[in-house]
Amino acid sequence: MLDPTNRDFVEHWKKAGPLLARQREKELAETQSYDPAHLEALFDLAIQHGTPRTTSGLVELQKFFMRVYQ
Repeated sequence: MLDPTNRDFVEHWKKAGPLLARQREKELAETQSYDPAHLEALFDLAIQHGTPRTTSGLVELQKFFMRVYQ
């Protein structure tokens, strides 16, 4: 069971999530073009600084749920 603070947090995100998604879609739709040089720089950063995932995160999520709902 969620405590009141966490419940409020969840309720706020239920409202804010769709608003943020609509804003993101609007901004993407208004973008006219992508500069290939910028995209290449972003991919290079991801390759240089990114670390491959060793798990999907499912096990960690299950552990979290076990702690929260016990």
